[in-house]
Amino acid sequence: MSVHRARSAAFAAVLTAAALSLTACGSAGSSTAKSGDAAGGKDAKTAKSLADFGGMDALVAAAKKEGKLHAITLPRDWANYGKLMDDFKAKYGIEIEDENPDGSSQDEINAVTSRKGQDRAPDVVDLGSAFALSAAKQGLLAPYKVADFDKIPATMKDPEGLRYNDYGGYMSIGCDAKKVAACPKTFADLLKPEYKGMVALNGNPTKAGAAFGAVYAAALANGGSLDSIQPGIDFFGKVKQAGNFNPVEVTPATIEKGETPISIDWSYLNAGYAVKFKDKGIDWQVAIPSDGSYAQYYNQAINKDAPHPAAARLWEEYLYSAEGQNGFLGGYATPALFDAMKAAGTLDAAAASKLPPVEKPFTTFPTQEQTDAAKKTVTENWAKAIAG
Repeated sequence: MSVHRARSAAFAAVLTAAALSLTACGSAGSSTAKSGDAAGGKDAKTAKSLADFGGMDALVAAAKKEGKLHAITLPRDWANYGKLMDDFKAKYGIEIEDENPDGSSQDEINAVTSRKGQDRAPDVVDLGSAFALSAAKQGLLAPYKVADFDKIPATMKDPEGLRYNDYGGYMSIGCDAKKVAACPKTFADLLKPEYKGMVALNGNPTKAGAAFGAVYAAALANGGSLDSIQPGIDFFGKVKQAGNFNPVEVTPATIEKGETPISIDWSYLNAGYAVKFKDKGIDWQVAIPSDGSYAQYYNQAINKDAPHPAAARLWEEYLYSAEGQNGFLGGYATPALFDAMKAAGTLDAAAASKLPPVEKPFTTFPTQEQTDAAKKTVTENWAKAIAG
């Protein structure tokens, strides 16, 4: 995230083929109000659905009484989060304090654990699936089922509502066509001598999901599998040896300055840059490599000890409403409720038509065990692969 260290490691949820064929998260200040009670005197921290508040109006009232939401690692230019936060504030009059927008999923978990019981703890988190599963296992998350919980595919959520997928996209190659004579379209292209010092990642794959996804995608393009990410590490070692690896971590600023002319990043970010920088004379082209097709979703979750528990739950209800889901879509990301909204006629068809095309839809995703093993391999071997 600005983008970006944030959004860590991979996920175990299935993005449906139908949705993919179309496309393819400084310390917060203190609150002035403590958590209120849900309807019937029930503590908002234990509310598991709207019913526990007595309906949406009661939840809104409780959230407004708290008056604030502490978010973390949500860059404004990541999956349209800037507009989503602005629209939430305008709709409900609740301030959002977005801490450490350039942080990682691990930073989010660290903030939850280190600030337990503090008013400055995060209320909500947006995590890569490996981190969401880990947080759930550690008992850090609150079970809460949004109104449309049943419409989220079973493979994309915890059955008790501890976490659920929110948006996703494909690993892609972005390229400044005014600085690069012929933009790369595949991972194999990235080894060509004309790309000296140009190939950059969005963060470090040991802690940032976008970079981790790039390594997984590269593995799939080079004889690896969901059980074997090492070929992806080896590939980037070759990119380094060829002199093509650029150690600068990609942000919108590095793209605008021309420091990272080739960026391997999520499709919703690269597609967004293509529009964002057009008026600045940057011809940013996006390709989803056919030799390494890999997709991922991120996960929403509520801190079990959220200092603003009603506002946290209202934020989730907003993100999983048609307005919120179409907000992600407006940021070139595929929302979790894509298929359900398409069937209901509430999907923004114009926004859906702008998603980057995918030649080979990715429909088999890593399990938690595969992801854990891949993370361990990357942690142990990444630094030495690109050293020197």
